[in-house]
Formats: sequence, structure tokens, C-alpha cells
Amino acid sequence: MHTTRMTQQAALALLMAANLRAQNPPAPAAIANKLDTPQARVYVATLLPHTPSRSPNGHATNRLLVYLDDGVMTRQEGTDTQTIVFRRGDVRWRPASGAYVAENTSDHPIRILEVDLKGQPAGQAPVSQLDPAVVDARHYKVEFENDRVRVLRVHYDARETGALHQHLLNRVVVYMNDQPGAKADEVRMSGPATHTEQNASDQPADRIAVELK
Repeated sequence: MHTTRMTQQAALALLMAANLRAQNPPAPAAIANKLDTPQARVYVATLLPHTPSRSPNGHATNRLLVYLDDGVMTRQEGTDTQTIVFRRGDVRWRPASGAYVAENTSDHPIRILEVDLKGQPAGQAPVSQLDPAVVDARHYKVEFENDRVRVLRVHYDARETGALHQHLLNRVVVYMNDQPGAKADEVRMSGPATHTEQNASDQPADRIAVELK
């Protein structure tokens, strides 16, 4: 009789735990804040697999997305459903929108770094004669540009040194792998500077720089 009561109590505990999980399902997305400046809020959204994330009020601001994992997701806005296939390091512009539902259809969590832009651009972006994409196109390539941002993909092979160049805008820098002074997925805000850069390691160094206009 004692064993039967213990079995019944254990079964009841499991049932109560299952009911609690059903009443409090895991959040479809976890948000980790990285930076918050007058120009942009930067955070990483981690989406669980096969768990729709509903945004009934939409998104009021424009965003630049950097995918930190390989994966597939869907985005439904009204009657339109879009399937998005991405690789780590891909970037995508996402304008402000109305209500939508996003779902990670991969079998693993995915992380998306989002640069959520505030306010309006300051005006015509200044141009430098030492623009890195011009004077050092070997290491700095323009991935995307519009009136709000310019995205530079930065790559240095092992032990390479770049040319003297100038940054006139604030920029969000995402480190895509471990490199001297930074770890993979680290995010920093950098300001205007004129300098040369060197990869002092024996491994390639990759970064993505989001210039804020």
C-alpha cells in the first residue's frame, strides 16, 4: 500500500509539472541587450526552434540584422509568408513594419544581432578621401548601403596589415571570430578614427562594421 501511494504521488507530481509547463510555455525569443546609444539600440534575439514569435504591434523602427547562426525561418505579415535561409554573417535590412509572426523552422536555436535605429539620419553622410572601401578594398568591402547605414565586411588574412584609412561615422562592430583583443560574437561601438589596422594572429580575422549615418 505504501508503494502504491508513493507511485500515485509521483504520478501526480509529474502531471502538475506538465500542466505548469503548458500554462507557462518557454518564451519564443530571448533578448540580450548589447549596446544602447542615442543612434541605435543593439541586442541579440535568440529564437527557439518551431516556436512562433508574434509581434502584434509590428516594429516601429528600421533595423539592420546580422545572423549569427546558420538557419531557416519564416516571417508572415498579413497573408504574405516569406521563407528566409541564411548563413552566419549574412546581413539583411528590415524596414519598419506592421504586425507579423516570425518562426525559427530550424531544429536548433538561432541568434540574430539587431541594430535598431533611432531617430532620423543626420543628413548627407560625409565622405573621406581615405574611405577604407576605396583605399583598402582588399580588406574592406561594402556589403550594403542605404540612407541610414553602410555595412562594411572586413577580412584580414593572418599577419596582414592594412592601409591608412579614416572612419568618419560611429559604427557598430561585430567580431565574427576570435582575434587579438576580441572574442567571436563580441559587439562594440567605435567612433571616428584615422588609423591602420593589423591582424597580429596566425588566423584570419573577420568583422562586420555597421556605420550609422
